[in-house]
Amino acid sequence: MNLETPLSTLAGIGPGIVYRLKRLNLNSVKDLIYHFPYRYDDFSNTTSALDAKVGETLTLQGEIWSIANIYTRSRKIITKAVFNDGTSPIELTWFNCSWLTKQIKTGDRLQISGKIAKYKNKLSMMMPTWERTAHLGGVKAHPRGVHTGRLVPVYPETEGISSKWLRSKIDKLLPLVINQIQDPLPDSTRNQMLPLTQAIRQIHFPNDWQEAEKARKRLGFDELFYVSLATQKARLEWKKKPLIEPLKIKPKDLDQFIKSLPFTLTSAQQKVLDHILDDLQKNEPMNRLIQGEVGSGKTVVATAVAFIIFKNSLRTLFMAPTEILAFQHFDTLKKLLEPHGIKVGIYTGSKKDIYNSDIVVGTHALLSDKLLTDNVGLIIVDEQQRFGVEQRTVLRNKAKVPHFLTMTATPIPRTVALTLYGDLDMSVIDQMPAGRQQVKTYLVPEKRRADSYKFIAKKVTAGDQVYIVTPLIEASETLTTVRAAKVEFEHLKKVFPDFTLNLLHGRMKGAEKEQIIEDFRKGKTQILVSTSVVEVGMDNPNATIIVIEGAERFGLAQLHQLRGRVGRGSKESFCFLYTSNSNREEEGRLKSLETTFDGLKLAELDLKIRGSGQIFGTAQSGRFEFKIASFSDIELLEKTKAESQKLLAQDPALDKYPLLKAKLQDLAKEVMPD
Repeated sequence: MNLETPLSTLAGIGPGIVYRLKRLNLNSVKDLIYHFPYRYDDFSNTTSALDAKVGETLTLQGEIWSIANIYTRSRKIITKAVFNDGTSPIELTWFNCSWLTKQIKTGDRLQISGKIAKYKNKLSMMMPTWERTAHLGGVKAHPRGVHTGRLVPVYPETEGISSKWLRSKIDKLLPLVINQIQDPLPDSTRNQMLPLTQAIRQIHFPNDWQEAEKARKRLGFDELFYVSLATQKARLEWKKKPLIEPLKIKPKDLDQFIKSLPFTLTSAQQKVLDHILDDLQKNEPMNRLIQGEVGSGKTVVATAVAFIIFKNSLRTLFMAPTEILAFQHFDTLKKLLEPHGIKVGIYTGSKKDIYNSDIVVGTHALLSDKLLTDNVGLIIVDEQQRFGVEQRTVLRNKAKVPHFLTMTATPIPRTVALTLYGDLDMSVIDQMPAGRQQVKTYLVPEKRRADSYKFIAKKVTAGDQVYIVTPLIEASETLTTVRAAKVEFEHLKKVFPDFTLNLLHGRMKGAEKEQIIEDFRKGKTQILVSTSVVEVGMDNPNATIIVIEGAERFGLAQLHQLRGRVGRGSKESFCFLYTSNSNREEEGRLKSLETTFDGLKLAELDLKIRGSGQIFGTAQSGRFEFKIASFSDIELLEKTKAESQKLLAQDPALDKYPLLKAKLQDLAKEVMPD
């Protein structure tokens, strides 16, 4: 057996279990060993039943005196047993576990773990975890087992694969393969942290909380370190690439363009433009990320850069994640650049008009070999978080590369950006243009829903338009309190019978979606019921209200993005947050949107409250997924960045560290599978 052995070849793992394991991305022995627990049940207290206190969680060794299935009037099955540890009998109760009477017999000696309760003046334990004392080496053995008597690991599960099943398998396999695991980290980088094999043993079966924490520290460091090393290495390689053509920048030309704009640049836009001008005057390719709120003027800055590229007789490709957004940018660039004799073309699935174009706006199809010619001096990517890794890799594989400018309206906390986007320089447009108004935001309790509907009806009658956003497309059997777009659409047609409503969601075909969006933009639709597909690319100045159902299911940064769909014109605008969750902590989190309008602050708040996984959601699919590390551990983030930079300064190609080099290649395959 080795780490690459498929789980399907192991005894006791049939096709049904293999299918379920695949849901957890568990295919090989290595996958199982690296399937880490997300928490522990503390069953290390071994007080006797006589000394136990009600509400205390503990582990006992003793004998089963009796066990039987009992049928209730509603035909449900309860399994009851009497257990004695030699000091006092305890009643054990399991629900829907009738098969236990075949596994446990009277007279069996067990070790059990669970919470002590009192029922009809008798000590009891509901749904205890158990294992036979024979497995522990006999009755008098130390009570630390696999499932009881210790810190017991609890794993991410799926239907048919329980933590108990995973624990049993990992306990058997780990000793057989642990010595095959090689530690890629040099001793100087590892410093005082645990060796990798010890950390893996301790993360699964720690003796105490200190051991668990040391293991998490080491394994969390590894996850962040590899990402930091990959991005820093990519940064060095990018800077070594020769440019397609060094640029000449004439300040007079740029001033002429800026003066021709129908508005004045904000000081934040000017600051970011200065950063870019500094980049363009170096003899190495620019690789910069511009972050800024929706409406902060990122596109105008990018257009000014495209103007400079045109003045150097080079072309620009401008990529957007959706056709809707591509057509919006196409219209904007035409207005700003065609008066200067610059031809703007479009290249999407539905329209291709690029003849003699100096700038081509389109979707990711722009990176085809046909368009990525030697005279492309700049590539601009909008909504960086939706793609970027693949595009940068395509460019790095070319002999000579253009300048690369990416933009995002998703607020990324600085600590996250330094690690996840460590191969890019970053600038923030932290100022909104004059006249841009704040959207009045309210967390609406359920009892005020009817009042808010009256307010919406009044505004729509006056000529305004409304977005109503739901978390789901269709109703869910498990999430019964969460509203779905299709169901809500039918319900709202009855609530607003006098208005025109339409439905938009991600499963619709492109042409159908575009028609619905166009009808809304032209005012034919008054209320648009939608999923969060409206988050990017919807620009309708007449939409003044956005209602977000199930707001507790969205991160603050995403709610802020959705809120940015309104307030785009001169009218007073509103955001109503509805929630089915009456949790006080959740309410406090959502209420922060009523007073905070800085996306970066909201993203950092979400990072503290909900963790990094909740900030990005599915927008980060294809990026690095962490099992243990957290972007909220700033000390560890800074440490991994410093260590990766130190290592690359000594050995930029990592030739002295073949294991590390191989690890980065594996990571690249995870991010960009073939």
